[in-house]
Amino acid sequence: MDSLLYDLPALTIRSISVSEMDNNVYLLTAKESGAQLLIDAADDLPAIRQLIADGAADTKAEPKLALIATTHQHWDHVRALKELVEATGARTAAGTDDAEALPVPVDVRLSHGDVGNFDGFNVTAVHLRGHTPGSIAFVYEDPEGPAHIFSGDSLFPGGVGNTQKDPERFAQLLDDVTERLFGTYPDTAVVHPGHGKPTTLGAERPHLEEWRARGW
Repeated sequence: MDSLLYDLPALTIRSISVSEMDNNVYLLTAKESGAQLLIDAADDLPAIRQLIADGAADTKAEPKLALIATTHQHWDHVRALKELVEATGARTAAGTDDAEALPVPVDVRLSHGDVGNFDGFNVTAVHLRGHTPGSIAFVYEDPEGPAHIFSGDSLFPGGVGNTQKDPERFAQLLDDVTERLFGTYPDTAVVHPGHGKPTTLGAERPHLEEWRARGW
């Protein structure tokens, strides 16, 4: 199955689903420089290594895995992280408030609004509190097309992530998603969640108030 999702002017976006949890692993590869960003080394190291190899074909330069970014601390999103770091020597990044819970040392601790500069593209960290304290969405703003939001488990088609029926955590997550995603990016922005199929902000925006009313 072809892992290629988007062939954009500056980079490609590839994705695979791994494990019984249907976790999405995303790879961004800069066409000119070969710099690669992997988001969520969730499970299945051989499959992830094949994904990285597939991305290498998207650049004429020498590919380099510049960073492994983790959207949040939950076990199903980090099962291959330690092995991948050992295999590649790549640096790691995660939200400041989740970093201590990861199975590897975190080289870059992310706060809201931090920008990662890769050779050929930038990615912005958006802190979304509620599913976990340090959940981070990663946003690539394509200068020639829609933005791409890698939302982890904070935003899915049909609602926000699980907050264990805690009304305060739910309100915090919905507030952050409303302000920091829907209030910042246009309806054309593509949402790539941690599990399942993509959506757009435009498809979900009309439902924000019904999500708040139902409480999950």
